[in-house]
Amino acid sequence: MSATSARIALVAGLLAASWLGMQIVHEFGHVAGAWTTSGRVVHVELKPWTIARTDVEPHPHPLVERWAGPLVGATFPVGLWWIAVGLRRSWAYLLRFFAGFCLITNGAYLGVGAFWPVGDAADILRIEPTRWPLVVFGIVAACSGLALWHRLGAEFGLGPDAKPIQRQHAIGVWCIVAAILVAECTR
Repeated sequence: MSATSARIALVAGLLAASWLGMQIVHEFGHVAGAWTTSGRVVHVELKPWTIARTDVEPHPHPLVERWAGPLVGATFPVGLWWIAVGLRRSWAYLLRFFAGFCLITNGAYLGVGAFWPVGDAADILRIEPTRWPLVVFGIVAACSGLALWHRLGAEFGLGPDAKPIQRQHAIGVWCIVAAILVAECTR
């Protein structure tokens, strides 16, 4: 495998794993929000061909449960990255990318949703029709995600300080993608 194909395999696999993983941690946030407010999770939809969602009934504190998805979805991956850095793992940069991805997607989801309400943003605005918390969360989360991505290119073999691609990392992210797809398609 050439360096270019290893780079493409790593980046493509990491993007796929990040998208699927982001949906998992986001929905985990909704589940945690429901459980901590005595809500009962009826169903979690996690299929690669659908939009992920969590159904809760009864729904005693829907505002907490709706906010928990993006909050946990944005911050939990940062915690995973910190742990990997603390353990000095060679693949910590992959979790840094994932954490940045989750911050950006959850931030954009609510930030843009403040003006074009869909999904969680629409639900939040139905309960509390104040847009500025969505905008602030969106800006802070997305900017934090971009900051995490800053200077990460060298880890992917890009730029003047480019590091060699570790092929086992590319294989690892594709194994994660395969495991998630199997788990989501067989449940």
